[in-house]
Amino acid sequence: MTEPPQRLFELVARETVWSGAIVHVTRDIYRYPDGSEALREIVHHPGAAAIVAHDDLHVWLVRQPREAIGDADVLEIPAGKLDIPGESPLECAQRELAEEVGKTARQWAPIVTFAPSVGVMDELIHVYHATQLGEFPGGPQAQPGERIEVVAWPLDDLDGALAAARDSKTLIGLMWLRERLRR
Repeated sequence: MTEPPQRLFELVARETVWSGAIVHVTRDIYRYPDGSEALREIVHHPGAAAIVAHDDLHVWLVRQPREAIGDADVLEIPAGKLDIPGESPLECAQRELAEEVGKTARQWAPIVTFAPSVGVMDELIHVYHATQLGEFPGGPQAQPGERIEVVAWPLDDLDGALAAARDSKTLIGLMWLRERLRR
Protein backbone atom coordinates (compact mmCIF):
# COMPACT_ATOMS: atom_id res chain seq x y z
CA MET A 1 0.00 0.00 0.00
CA THR A 2 1.44 3.36 -0.96
CA GLU A 3 1.47 6.31 1.37
CA PRO A 4 -0.80 9.22 0.44
CA PRO A 5 1.09 12.36 -0.59
CA GLN A 6 1.86 14.69 2.28
CA ARG A 7 -0.20 17.83 2.22
CA LEU A 8 2.16 20.25 3.88
CA PHE A 9 1.81 23.99 4.04
CA GLU A 10 3.60 26.84 5.73
CA LEU A 11 2.15 30.01 7.24
CA VAL A 12 4.18 32.84 5.67
CA ALA A 13 2.21 35.92 6.75
CA ARG A 14 -0.50 36.79 9.26
CA GLU A 15 -2.36 40.03 9.84
CA THR A 16 -4.99 40.52 12.55
CA VAL A 17 -7.91 42.26 10.87
CA TRP A 18 -10.37 42.26 13.75
CA SER A 19 -10.29 41.40 17.43
CA GLY A 20 -13.24 41.06 19.80
CA ALA A 21 -14.08 39.77 23.25
CA ILE A 22 -14.49 36.14 22.13
CA VAL A 23 -12.89 35.73 18.71
CA HIS A 24 -10.34 37.41 16.48
CA VAL A 25 -9.91 37.22 12.73
CA THR A 26 -6.64 36.98 10.84
CA ARG A 27 -5.80 37.18 7.16
CA ASP A 28 -3.18 34.49 6.57
CA ILE A 29 -1.05 33.56 3.58
CA TYR A 30 -0.03 29.90 3.26
CA ARG A 31 2.63 28.47 0.96
CA TYR A 32 2.42 24.93 -0.40
CA PRO A 33 5.23 22.56 -1.52
CA ASP A 34 4.71 23.47 -5.18
CA GLY A 35 5.39 27.14 -4.34
CA SER A 36 1.82 28.33 -4.75
CA GLU A 37 0.25 30.53 -2.10
CA ALA A 38 -3.29 30.95 -0.80
CA LEU A 39 -4.99 33.67 1.21
CA ARG A 40 -7.25 32.50 4.05
CA GLU A 41 -9.33 34.44 6.55
CA ILE A 42 -9.34 32.51 9.82
CA VAL A 43 -11.61 33.03 12.83
CA HIS A 44 -9.70 32.16 16.01
CA HIS A 45 -11.80 30.89 18.93
CA PRO A 46 -10.55 29.61 22.31
CA GLY A 47 -12.53 26.38 21.98
CA ALA A 48 -15.28 24.93 24.13
CA ALA A 49 -16.32 21.98 26.22
CA ALA A 50 -19.76 20.35 26.00
CA ILE A 51 -21.47 17.77 28.16
CA VAL A 52 -23.81 14.84 27.50
CA ALA A 53 -25.14 14.50 31.06
CA HIS A 54 -27.82 11.99 31.95
CA ASP A 55 -29.29 9.93 34.74
CA ASP A 56 -31.60 6.93 34.42
CA LEU A 57 -34.57 9.04 33.28
CA HIS A 58 -33.33 12.24 31.64
CA VAL A 59 -30.64 13.81 29.52
CA TRP A 60 -29.97 17.31 30.81
CA LEU A 61 -30.21 20.02 28.15
CA VAL A 62 -30.48 23.78 28.07
CA ARG A 63 -32.65 26.08 26.01
CA GLN A 64 -31.33 29.54 25.22
CA PRO A 65 -31.42 32.27 22.59
CA ARG A 66 -28.76 32.11 19.88
CA GLU A 67 -28.82 35.53 18.31
CA ALA A 68 -26.24 34.63 15.63
CA ILE A 69 -28.81 32.38 13.92
CA GLY A 70 -31.85 34.47 14.83
CA ASP A 71 -33.35 31.79 17.07
CA ALA A 72 -34.67 32.66 20.53
CA ASP A 73 -35.21 29.04 21.56
CA VAL A 74 -32.26 26.71 20.80
CA LEU A 75 -32.12 23.31 22.54
CA GLU A 76 -28.53 22.29 23.31
CA ILE A 77 -26.33 20.12 25.46
CA PRO A 78 -24.67 22.28 28.14
CA ALA A 79 -21.42 23.86 26.96
CA GLY A 80 -19.10 26.77 27.43
CA LYS A 81 -15.97 28.48 26.20
CA LEU A 82 -12.46 27.62 27.31
CA ASP A 83 -12.00 31.15 28.57
CA ILE A 84 -10.24 30.68 31.92
CA PRO A 85 -6.43 30.61 31.58
CA GLY A 86 -5.00 27.22 32.53
CA GLU A 87 -8.39 25.49 32.71
CA SER A 88 -8.48 22.10 30.97
CA PRO A 89 -11.38 21.10 28.72
CA LEU A 90 -12.57 18.65 31.42
CA GLU A 91 -12.46 21.34 34.11
CA CYS A 92 -14.41 23.63 31.80
CA ALA A 93 -17.02 20.90 31.24
CA GLN A 94 -17.36 20.35 34.99
CA ARG A 95 -17.76 24.09 35.60
CA GLU A 96 -20.32 24.49 32.81
CA LEU A 97 -22.45 21.55 34.02
CA ALA A 98 -22.63 23.19 37.45
CA GLU A 99 -23.25 26.71 36.12
CA GLU A 100 -25.80 25.90 33.42
CA VAL A 101 -27.66 22.89 34.82
CA GLY A 102 -26.86 22.93 38.54
CA LYS A 103 -25.44 19.41 38.44
CA THR A 104 -22.21 17.63 39.32
CA ALA A 105 -21.08 14.24 38.04
CA ARG A 106 -18.94 11.54 39.64
CA GLN A 107 -18.14 9.85 36.32
CA TRP A 108 -16.62 11.69 33.36
CA ALA A 109 -15.37 10.28 30.06
CA PRO A 110 -14.32 11.97 26.81
CA ILE A 111 -16.57 11.28 23.81
CA VAL A 112 -14.99 13.23 20.96
CA THR A 113 -13.12 16.40 20.09
CA PHE A 114 -14.25 17.92 16.81
CA ALA A 115 -13.82 21.03 14.69
CA PRO A 116 -17.28 22.46 13.85
CA SER A 117 -16.19 24.65 10.93
CA VAL A 118 -12.84 23.49 9.51
CA GLY A 119 -12.87 25.79 6.50
CA VAL A 120 -12.88 29.06 8.38
CA MET A 121 -12.43 28.58 12.15
CA ASP A 122 -9.86 26.94 14.44
CA GLU A 123 -12.34 26.19 17.26
CA LEU A 124 -12.27 22.71 18.80
CA ILE A 125 -15.19 21.42 20.89
CA HIS A 126 -14.43 18.74 23.48
CA VAL A 127 -17.53 16.64 24.26
CA TYR A 128 -17.73 14.68 27.53
CA HIS A 129 -20.08 12.05 28.92
CA ALA A 130 -21.17 12.78 32.51
CA THR A 131 -23.04 10.29 34.70
CA GLN A 132 -23.75 9.59 38.37
CA LEU A 133 -25.18 13.07 38.67
CA GLY A 134 -25.70 15.03 41.85
CA GLU A 135 -27.00 18.47 42.73
CA PHE A 136 -24.61 21.42 42.67
CA PRO A 137 -25.01 23.53 45.85
CA GLY A 138 -27.06 26.59 44.97
CA GLY A 139 -28.33 25.18 41.67
CA PRO A 140 -27.63 26.69 38.24
CA GLN A 141 -25.53 29.87 38.25
CA ALA A 142 -26.14 31.61 34.91
CA GLN A 143 -23.45 34.11 33.98
CA PRO A 144 -24.26 37.75 33.19
CA GLY A 145 -25.98 37.99 29.81
CA GLU A 146 -27.04 34.32 29.76
CA ARG A 147 -30.73 33.39 29.51
CA ILE A 148 -30.71 29.67 30.13
CA GLU A 149 -33.64 27.36 30.81
CA VAL A 150 -32.72 23.90 32.14
CA VAL A 151 -34.52 21.08 30.30
CA ALA A 152 -34.80 17.55 31.73
CA TRP A 153 -35.48 15.71 28.45
CA PRO A 154 -36.87 12.15 28.78
CA LEU A 155 -34.09 9.69 28.02
CA ASP A 156 -36.58 7.45 26.21
CA ASP A 157 -37.28 10.27 23.69
CA LEU A 158 -33.81 10.98 22.32
CA ASP A 159 -35.26 10.96 18.80
CA GLY A 160 -37.44 13.90 19.82
CA ALA A 161 -34.44 15.78 21.21
CA LEU A 162 -32.51 15.08 18.01
CA ALA A 163 -35.42 16.38 15.93
CA ALA A 164 -35.46 19.58 18.00
CA ALA A 165 -31.67 20.11 17.95
CA ARG A 166 -30.01 22.46 15.46
CA ASP A 167 -26.37 22.72 16.41
CA SER A 168 -23.54 20.31 15.71
CA LYS A 169 -22.33 19.64 19.26
CA THR A 170 -25.83 18.70 20.38
CA LEU A 171 -26.49 16.49 17.36
CA ILE A 172 -23.14 14.73 17.80
CA GLY A 173 -23.58 14.28 21.54
CA LEU A 174 -27.16 13.04 21.39
CA MET A 175 -26.48 10.68 18.46
CA TRP A 176 -23.57 9.24 20.43
CA LEU A 177 -25.80 8.76 23.49
CA ARG A 178 -28.58 7.15 21.46
CA GLU A 179 -26.14 4.63 19.98
CA ARG A 180 -24.59 3.92 23.38
CA LEU A 181 -27.98 3.24 24.96
CA ARG A 182 -28.96 0.88 22.12
CA ARG A 183 -26.09 -1.48 22.96
